[in-house]
Amino acid sequence: MAGAPAPKHFLIASDFDQTLSFNDSGVALSELIGASQFQQKVDGLARSNLVQQGGELAYLLRHDPEFRGVRREHLEQTGRRVRLRSNIPAMLECLNQGIGGYRFSFFVISAAPREVIQSALEGIVAPDHIFGTELDYDPHSGEVRSIVRVPAGYGKVAVVEELEARLEIPPERTIYVGDGSSDVHVMLHVNNRDGFTIAVSENTQLARIARSTVLSDDACSVMVPILDQILGWSSGQIRTWFESNGLTLHEWEKARTDRITVRAATGIIDAVA
Repeated sequence: MAGAPAPKHFLIASDFDQTLSFNDSGVALSELIGASQFQQKVDGLARSNLVQQGGELAYLLRHDPEFRGVRREHLEQTGRRVRLRSNIPAMLECLNQGIGGYRFSFFVISAAPREVIQSALEGIVAPDHIFGTELDYDPHSGEVRSIVRVPAGYGKVAVVEELEARLEIPPERTIYVGDGSSDVHVMLHVNNRDGFTIAVSENTQLARIARSTVLSDDACSVMVPILDQILGWSSGQIRTWFESNGLTLHEWEKARTDRITVRAATGIIDAVA
């Protein structure tokens, strides 16, 4: 007798800086080590097209005098300083349990140093589900000696394809969540292969590309377009799902841009953009 059909399996890939967090890793690191004019340096690199968008911090770690003394412990401390969006653990618990017979595998793909992301998401996302900039350290000084890999620009595309192959997930079941210009290439790639893209900011470049835009301080908010547009749930089903997970979908301006407030069962979490 044939067994039950395997549930559909989706890949959810998310950026980190200002997608799962509120602030940029580079800004937090600059404040920690007392480096100056971080944003001006990033803007200058962007204008020069010297590095792919998103890879500016990796470049500074290797070439800027103020960042040359950065060691692994600085990056780990930076991660502990990063302020995360609300309810990331709750969202991942729901995804790991599966929803309506569908399976979801969640990964973080970011140009932020891997040590920063792992420290920020310790106990929330498994280290092997995190792809960040990989650095090689001098065994004597502990300083950054070289850059092994930077998942920025087309680098993110390579990671997405790697995960699709490893998990045997077809491209149309890939969901990518991002916030800025460094996500443009990967969003175009996912869209072109019939996947689904979600922007969590009003970045003008992404607004023309993303299938959906969600503006909220709560990580669970990205589940709204997934349940609505991918799984085809009704508004009532979506609200019931949130309530069954201890949350209330308090405000939802249903449009191409979803403005959402999520409230916890034991308190209120305002998440209005």
